[in-house]
Amino acid sequence: MNETPRNLQFALSRRSFVVGGTGAAIGVSFGGLAKAATLGDLSAKADKGLVANAWISIGSDGTVTIMSAASEMGQGIMTTLPVVVAEELDADWAKVRVVQSPANEKDYGNPNFGGTLTTVGSMSTNGYFGKLRLAGAQARRILILNAAKTWNVPATELTTEPGFVVHAASGRKLSYGEIAKTATVPDPMPEITKADLKPASQFRLIGKDIPRIDVPLKVNGTAIYGIDTHMPGMVYASIRNPDVQGETPLQVDDAAAKKVKGFIKTVMLPNAVAVVADSFEHARKGAAALVIKWSETAKARSYSSEAVTADYLKIAADKSQTGAAMVKIGDAPAAIAGAAKVIEAEFTNDHVSHICMEPMNATAIVKGDQVEAWVSNQSPTNMKRGAAEAAGTTPDKVTIHTPLLGGGFGRRSDPDVLRGAVLIAKAMDGKPVKVIWPREDDVQKDMFRPMSGQRISIGLDADNNIVGWHHRIVNESYYARVNPVGFEKLGFKDIVSAGGGEFKYGLPAHLVESVHVKRGINVGAWRGIAPGFTKFAVETMIDEVAAKKGVDPLDFRISLLSKEPRAIAVLKAVAEMSNYSKARTGTAVGIAFSDALGSYTAGAVEVSLGKNGSLDVHHIWAAVDTGIAVQPKNIIAQMEGSMVFGLSAALYEQITIRDGVVQQTNLDSYRVPRMSDLPPMEIRIVATDNAPTGVGEAGTPVIAPAIANAVAKLTGGKRLRALPFTTDRVEKLLQA
Repeated sequence: MNETPRNLQFALSRRSFVVGGTGAAIGVSFGGLAKAATLGDLSAKADKGLVANAWISIGSDGTVTIMSAASEMGQGIMTTLPVVVAEELDADWAKVRVVQSPANEKDYGNPNFGGTLTTVGSMSTNGYFGKLRLAGAQARRILILNAAKTWNVPATELTTEPGFVVHAASGRKLSYGEIAKTATVPDPMPEITKADLKPASQFRLIGKDIPRIDVPLKVNGTAIYGIDTHMPGMVYASIRNPDVQGETPLQVDDAAAKKVKGFIKTVMLPNAVAVVADSFEHARKGAAALVIKWSETAKARSYSSEAVTADYLKIAADKSQTGAAMVKIGDAPAAIAGAAKVIEAEFTNDHVSHICMEPMNATAIVKGDQVEAWVSNQSPTNMKRGAAEAAGTTPDKVTIHTPLLGGGFGRRSDPDVLRGAVLIAKAMDGKPVKVIWPREDDVQKDMFRPMSGQRISIGLDADNNIVGWHHRIVNESYYARVNPVGFEKLGFKDIVSAGGGEFKYGLPAHLVESVHVKRGINVGAWRGIAPGFTKFAVETMIDEVAAKKGVDPLDFRISLLSKEPRAIAVLKAVAEMSNYSKARTGTAVGIAFSDALGSYTAGAVEVSLGKNGSLDVHHIWAAVDTGIAVQPKNIIAQMEGSMVFGLSAALYEQITIRDGVVQQTNLDSYRVPRMSDLPPMEIRIVATDNAPTGVGEAGTPVIAPAIANAVAKLTGGKRLRALPFTTDRVEKLLQA
């Protein structure tokens, strides 16, 4: 590698292999791993075998069980992370079984998130990569030491091949299962450092296309999601949320609800009312029958999308309202003030919803101060905190089970649905309670991607070279909601709501400010997070400056990235793939670049203009450098998925709010692309030997700006500034 990645800058020692808070080293296992949620038939436990560490156990039959700490939401992480372990362990992949890890931050926390269990921001592979390689290598060393003791030979004479320790001098070999029958864990444990890891040239699994372990279960219907949770005596709850976020129930008449078949109980919640019944259908019918008088004092009651957007743009233009400096290089305002000319533009984007295939749900049991919950989630740590708060207990008294997720995209990192389930379960005397949000609630009560107003001011010299860049982003803060103390400690910086203004373009003066204002609507993370709209502003402005200079946008980007060979490589690759320089009639190809989420991504989109402001997208290309490509085909699949999200947010998805009330209710009024809407996509992986970076969201940020830049080519420089590119907005642009 070119440099030691952050997550490899430590060594594994005996201390790394202490389980939980027991303070005892793990030795031979006779009962297998600690209780853990399992992935259907793929779960396995060591049978009279070896528990090498918190991540790996080896059964006497040779089965290798590997813990997977990240949440599997369709991104393939439950294969990717175990592959990393198995590579250094030199395991026979055919004998590997994978188990979802317990919600134990001490052993399974992601280093990228301060040791919490969190799967967001495309940071799972990057966060765990070094840690898991070291864990696999440590377990392999344990096997070698035990084989050396059995044969009474020096450990230095031993090597491994998949599933076996080999003594080449005598022609002997022992299977991992045979060793595990009698193996012990050395005390003290041998130190493992980066120097003990395989060179990339010896990788057997990393970089190969290993079939995903979750796919067969999803194909044959045996995959277990949170919504599949069922247990004896379980009751169901349906929640009536207010139309306007933040309102509270003042009076409730449940006389009609009590007449519904299966009705059990009405439960008052701080901001909602629930009906508990013997089935979800009965609970939903009972909740619909409630007559509720709501308060009318919520801040969100004055929230209307058009007015708030206009307000955001006013704040963005008023530079006396300073914000948190996300990026500060040189003195951009002074450079712009002294520039030969200045260009400025405003950008807006609407809220968008997550539309996870699996509706939001949670099942909880509360017995005294103990809480147990089954919930498809992206952060067991957040779930424990939220459940503990609702139950009036502490996180150590909460057990979280994480089944498969039917989509997440950031939505399932919030514990709001689980909080409701726990509050209801507290009122049900130890009965398990399942809460399901129907799609209408899923859409209307979502934690939407922030609606934003942006303004970019660029100072140019006499030759139209950039001398200063000032980018202001105004919106509601996600981080201020979920961690107000941390938000303040970070200087009011929120990369979820306002990241992506940073870039690799070598500019002498660069200032990115985020101004977060409270308007009463909770916002959340959404696939691609803030770069989904901030890179839209950045990349369209790069094209605009290129036009001022009279140079090709591709060549201009390459000139600004002269010290970034990885960025140049993906741009040149996508230009080649799309035949970018080819003269076209009736269509145009726009390009965009993103360095968000740690990956280098270049996108190109071929577009034509249809009738009445419609946009036709004919082809999408992308080139991506995510460092070491752990699973190439899965990288391509994730790029395709994230580019579909980028396309959908660019052309269709739009949540509008009027007087605090969300106007869309379901997929009939909230449009997402159908299969027939999707153009051909081609992705090229530009693999390098750098530490792996995030890919699950890498394709999202480049799509909207590439489309907008193509439209500018087709219209002689007319530029789209508002997401999504609805037909009325495009028509208005064409008529301008």
